Amino acid sequence: YDGKCVFCRIARREEPGTALLPCEDEDLVCFRDIKPGAPHHYLVVPVKHMGNCKTLKTEHIPLVKRMMEVGKAVLQKNNFSDLNDVRMGFHWPPFCSIAHLHLHVLAPASQLGFLSRIYYKINSYWFIT
Repeated sequence: YDGKCVFCRIARREEPGTALLPCEDEDLVCFRDIKPGAPHHYLVVPVKHMGNCKTLKTEHIPLVKRMMEVGKAVLQKNNFSDLNDVRMGFHWPPFCSIAHLHLHVLAPASQLGFLSRIYYKINSYWFIT
C-alpha cells in the first residue's frame, strides 16, 4: 500500500468520490475512468500496489488475464455485449499518469473519438494491448 497513490486509496475505499463497480475478484477493483475515451471506459486495478506495465513479468500473465476477464464482465454487467468491439491495454511509461498498474477497458472501440483513437492506438509507442 502506498498512501500517496490514488489507485491504492481507491482500492481501499478511501476516495469517497470514486464508486467501485462490482468485481468478482477480491484482488482487483474496477471503476470508471475520470476522463472517458469511450462510452464505456473502465480501469481494472490490482488492490496490491504494483508498478506500471513495464514491471510486468512472465509470472504476471495470470493477473493480466484476470484483469481482462474482469473488464469483460464489467462491460457485460453494463449492457455491453459486443466483445469484438473492445479495446484493452496499458499506457507505456512515461505516458501513464499513475504509477500503479491499471488496465484500460474501452467500448465500443468503433466509437472512439479522434483524440481517443490516437491516445489508445493499438500497440503504439505509448499504448500496448
